Amino acid sequence: MPAELEIFVGDITTLAVDAIVNTANPRMLGGGGVDGAIHRAAGPSLYEECKQVPEVRPGVRCPTGEARITGGHRLPARYVIHTVGPVWSGGGAGEAELLSACYANCIRLAEEHKLKSIAFPAISTGAYAYPPQRAADVAIRAVRGALPAAPSIARIIFACFDEQLAAVYRGVLSAE
Repeated sequence: MPAELEIFVGDITTLAVDAIVNTANPRMLGGGGVDGAIHRAAGPSLYEECKQVPEVRPGVRCPTGEARITGGHRLPARYVIHTVGPVWSGGGAGEAELLSACYANCIRLAEEHKLKSIAFPAISTGAYAYPPQRAADVAIRAVRGALPAAPSIARIIFACFDEQLAAVYRGVLSAE
């Protein structure tokens, strides 16, 4: 049975799912926006676990487009999947491919851990300034493309921070 795709409006840190996705920075040690909210809600043990993730080069634990998994700590979610989205530079710098890779790599990690439910924020649409309509198009296409290789996943939630963003995601889903 294909995975169910849902829209949620509100705080991703409140979702009782197998994993929530964190829009991390390459250092994975917390930051602003969703990243800061997840670190605050999970507690200091998330920061400590993130420090243990090996650097692939100085200051980089998770390169753009890749994903890493940690425990959920004090969150209702069992795991946090950290991914680093691209900074929007006008669309000609491979942003769509990198954003698509974020979603695909998160789903791959979820499948490796046999997770059934995963919640995504709108990756790169905050401080990284990715246009929401384009981001939603990429997100939903990437998720649909990755799901055939992830039979464990039964439920995908797109967690939107406000109704305006949720309307964009609903529009993309209904246009399919």
